[in-house]
Amino acid sequence: MEDQDEYAPHQWSPQERPQLPGSPSTPDHPLPRRVAFGLVALVLAMAGGLSNGLVIANLLNLQGSFGAYATEMQWLPAAYVMANVSMNLLLVKFRQQYGLQLFTELFLALYALVAFAHLYAHNLPTAIAVRAAHGLVGAALTVLAANYCVQAFPAVHRIKALVLGFGASQLALPLARVISSELLEIGEWQGLVWFEAGLSLLALGCVLLLKLPRGDRTRAFEKIDFVTFALFAPGVALLCAALALGRYVWWLEAPWVGASLAGALLLIAAALLIERSRERPLLDVRWLGSGQIARLALSVLLIRIVLAEGVGVVGLFQALGLHTDQMHTMFCCVLAGSVLGLVVSAATIKPTNLNRSLLVALALIATGALMDAGVTSDTRPEQMYLSQFMLAFGSTFFFGPTLLAGFGPVLQEPRYLVSLSVMFAITQNLGGLLGNALVGTFQIVREKYHSSYLVEHLSLADPQVAARVQAAAGAFSGGLSDPAARAGQGLATLAGAATRQANVLAYNDVFMSLGVIAIAVMAWLFLSEFWTFCLGCAGQRAAAAPSTSTSSH
Repeated sequence: MEDQDEYAPHQWSPQERPQLPGSPSTPDHPLPRRVAFGLVALVLAMAGGLSNGLVIANLLNLQGSFGAYATEMQWLPAAYVMANVSMNLLLVKFRQQYGLQLFTELFLALYALVAFAHLYAHNLPTAIAVRAAHGLVGAALTVLAANYCVQAFPAVHRIKALVLGFGASQLALPLARVISSELLEIGEWQGLVWFEAGLSLLALGCVLLLKLPRGDRTRAFEKIDFVTFALFAPGVALLCAALALGRYVWWLEAPWVGASLAGALLLIAAALLIERSRERPLLDVRWLGSGQIARLALSVLLIRIVLAEGVGVVGLFQALGLHTDQMHTMFCCVLAGSVLGLVVSAATIKPTNLNRSLLVALALIATGALMDAGVTSDTRPEQMYLSQFMLAFGSTFFFGPTLLAGFGPVLQEPRYLVSLSVMFAITQNLGGLLGNALVGTFQIVREKYHSSYLVEHLSLADPQVAARVQAAAGAFSGGLSDPAARAGQGLATLAGAATRQANVLAYNDVFMSLGVIAIAVMAWLFLSEFWTFCLGCAGQRAAAAPSTSTSSH
């Protein structure tokens, strides 16, 4: 009897009724409490996102701290995404069955423990395990931030609250790039971890002091759910490992990359096959494969790939020898653009203009990418403030329309919530890995092409080349008395300049290609919108035709 009462739906008033099972109720709070809910939502979003953002922004610095190769360091962001995507498969049902209070306190306590455990991660394997644990907790904190943000707004602005709550986690990476230099000065990599641990305790204290209203609970888990998870999770892990490290070990030279991709395909296909035959699936394969949802997932994935341009800009300046401190103002512009884009997206979001909002975001992203396509070896961050601001604005402005497009069907059919959560996790997190892998691979291929072309045309028989080598050798005359050694250093200097120029040309190709992809996605969305409009007009004419013929008789 107690078990039945535990899952019996509560009698809510219309304005308090939870939107979905596992979500909190929404009573009418006084203004000070709404402000408190909003501040806690911001703390939770930053606590969940900064853990990964600080690592991504400081891989080079952490590489020295752990004494690891650049290839090995890629396991850190890969482990986070592996756990984050897989956890979203069970997260929704967990809070539906066991309630928000347990969900909140369990995951925040785990987050605090993991953050402090990171202080003792003196080797790379331990750090990878800690990053995986952060991935599990980060998935929970993103949902918590959205639930708290909903409490901060009246019911009429609930959609805006969802956009702000889920989108705030997108601000973590630009914020991490802005503050990480100061944190590293405090205590090297331990400065980052102490900040993260303190933020986790702040989040836990906020949640314990200001609890979410209760919601309905329901029986959600089935035994076969864990069979699907046991297939899906290792499949995603293999895919993440291949995407994160493929361009470093090179796709065709490391046999394990191909084996991982094949294993991922088999495991994920087996999980989807099980779900397709279930009466109440964990992942609704048919719904995910429907035209509207498939187009939504593809558009978000393509946009995430295009947004890898921001990573390309950082790579360009690192190839030119610039340090993070010299890009600090540019990162501030990126953060400002991200905040403004999220706020404008929430303020202007309407169910009737989703595609138009996506087109605006893509237009800004395409313009910013094409502006960056003219870089040279003399380009510096201050020349990219505007383009990076536009890219950052577009990257968060598109988040609201895509979120609303996915949540519309879920509000009508709550059973799609797990499928939507997994789709968003895959397109956002896995899409980011895929974008970095594709952009990095393309940059390497183009750099090799430009490098071979430049070296092919460098000959000591050319007077200009000989003069350049002689001038470079002259710079070593004070330290080297051997003419042959000075000539060798001059050749090495010229080869380094050629490699640097090849990298610049390769990044130009990357930025141009991403701009073209953004324009292509714009054209696709425009044609899709136009086709839908034509179908609607045809349907209206067909509906009007019988009434016209009836009236004539």
